[in-house]
Amino acid sequence: MKIDNYVPKDKRKDVTDKRIKNLKLMSKVAIFTSSLMYIAYIPEIIQNFSGDPVSPIQPFVATINATLWTLYGWFKTYRDWPLVISNVPGVIFGFITLATVFIH
Repeated sequence: MKIDNYVPKDKRKDVTDKRIKNLKLMSKVAIFTSSLMYIAYIPEIIQNFSGDPVSPIQPFVATINATLWTLYGWFKTYRDWPLVISNVPGVIFGFITLATVFIH
């Protein structure tokens, strides 16, 4: 959808500024919720240390997924910091969860 077709010329800057502001807010919310999703691995890590290990499939796939998204965000022409920041916890907590499945 092109903004030129729907917004008068005198209002385009306001619409663009509002979209940028909304995208920045959305990226902060996404960073927060993504981090919470990966921090939620802590109970599984504790369960692994308690001698009742969880299945390694989900943390393995999550670690691969988070690693790929982190690398993608890092190697883009302009680094996509929200993407990188929101997936680094997935690399860390996914790997720790996966490691504790086998080392407990």
